[in-house]
Amino acid sequence: MNSKERIQETLDTFNSIGERPEGMQRLAYTMEERQVHDMFAELCAKAGMQVRVDEVGNVIARKEGRIKEASPVAIGSHLDTVYTGGKYDGTGGVVVGLEVVRRLNEKQVMTDHPIELIAFVAEESSRFGMSTIGSKAMAGLLSEDSTEKAKDKEGISLKQAMERAGFPGADIAEAKREEGAMQAFLELHIEQGQELERTGKKVAIATGVAAPTRLEVIVQGRSAHSGTTSMDIRKDALSAASRLVLKIEEAAKQESSHKTVATVGVLDVSSGAMNVVPGEVAFKVDIRGLDIASKQRVIAAIESESSVLESEKGMTISMEVLSDEEPILLDSEIQEVLKGACASVDIDPLYIPSGAGHDAMNMAKICPTGLLFVPSRNGISHNPEEFTPIEDFVTGADVLEQAVMKLAVTKEVKVSK
Repeated sequence: MNSKERIQETLDTFNSIGERPEGMQRLAYTMEERQVHDMFAELCAKAGMQVRVDEVGNVIARKEGRIKEASPVAIGSHLDTVYTGGKYDGTGGVVVGLEVVRRLNEKQVMTDHPIELIAFVAEESSRFGMSTIGSKAMAGLLSEDSTEKAKDKEGISLKQAMERAGFPGADIAEAKREEGAMQAFLELHIEQGQELERTGKKVAIATGVAAPTRLEVIVQGRSAHSGTTSMDIRKDALSAASRLVLKIEEAAKQESSHKTVATVGVLDVSSGAMNVVPGEVAFKVDIRGLDIASKQRVIAAIESESSVLESEKGMTISMEVLSDEEPILLDSEIQEVLKGACASVDIDPLYIPSGAGHDAMNMAKICPTGLLFVPSRNGISHNPEEFTPIEDFVTGADVLEQAVMKLAVTKEVKVSK
């Protein structure tokens, strides 16, 4: 079986779990995610790797190097999905990482540094409104308090979901890897945008990650009968929330020169009845950008409009920051390694910032980190129509293999802390 066939077969194997007519569904800390993690562990074991699961559910497979105490070169991404998601987001990166190890096995190559493959748990924010949970824990960025606050649609907290899955919240700190414990971390991901397609290039090297700031806004008005309540005395929470949503769009457009974007992707109207004036509306906001001050200006616009609405309409509006992650500039030396890896396989890379958050942004806190992109057809992602040709994953594997060899075969071996 050649590389293309192996990648396709492994993608199909993973995507047989959680496949539904409306799209893929392997949500964080669900049975489907656990099943696909078990499958990953099984395939890694077949590839001769030692497999362990850490205290929050990250699956870590290790191919030993010549010097066991040397710090590992890690490759990773995630296997969970959004609601009705696609087959390639995260999954493609895990598959390509496994393919690199299989190629090294096929060539009977043993590196100086060990190689680790990581399938991070709970990268997507769809269930709990918090993203990259597994890599946050690994980087020491996940607090027990945050796991108690984050809840899904059924009111189940992240902490409860972790405990039900067999990962008690008290052990979160044990999942942390110390700074310097890894030689490097590499992630391959589908672009989820159109720059590669637009420029006709096959690989992009990310220069940074525009990490998200996520808010929950609750507008409290007063429920009333829709037929007997005059328009001038209503405290319509949905009307006020609509003004806020439009203000968010306007504020983000004003920050377009900084590449800041904002989205309201969840809106819950409490009454849900045609004949009731909505008394409470809750919605969630996702703000992304590389410029921290620009993101703060969008938040300030929300706060300002909230004050106006409270005064005009007698509403009570609260805003809670669910997560606030700083944009990350990725390691320049790793970018040079990736550039050299591209050159070795005759690829001219594109350099772009990542508009989407990835596990790489957390790993950059504890080790030199690189992020590679392969094309997404029409830029579509988080959608069943998401598609990346297998040939592009093969190209990505070619580059990643060269980068791993450069980082894991070295005269000066760095010993793991």
